[in-house]
Parts: sequence; C-alpha cells; structure tokens
Amino acid sequence: MNMIKVESSNLESVGYEDSQNELYVEFKHGGTYKYLNVDKGIYDNLLIAESKGKFFDQNIKKAGYKYTKI
Repeated sequence: MNMIKVESSNLESVGYEDSQNELYVEFKHGGTYKYLNVDKGIYDNLLIAESKGKFFDQNIKKAGYKYTKI
C-alpha cells in the first residue's frame, strides 16, 4: 500500500488497502491512523475533494468509523 501526499493543512498523506477496506491517514501534526471498513469510494472522493480536511472530518471522522493509531 502506497501513501499519497495530499494538499491539506491537516492531512499529510493517505493510503488505501483494497483487500481489507482500510483507509490510512497520516496527519501533519503527528500520528498515522488506520480506519476500518471504509468503502473505496470514500477514499476516492477524499483524493478529489477540494478540502481534504473538511471531507475527512465530515465523511470519516464524524461517520464513526472504527480506527487504531499505528
């Protein structure tokens, strides 16, 4: 799985593991997290969102996906 750098004031890079439906998010201010059972479409939309931080907050964080810090 490759991490892709993104233009964001909050997010550094993101990645997706197709076989496990896992989204990986590295934050600029430290920490990388794995979000579980995230549909590929959410990841694809995150990559094309005008504001990646806003999209992450509204569609991943507030959606209540389970996550672990890695």
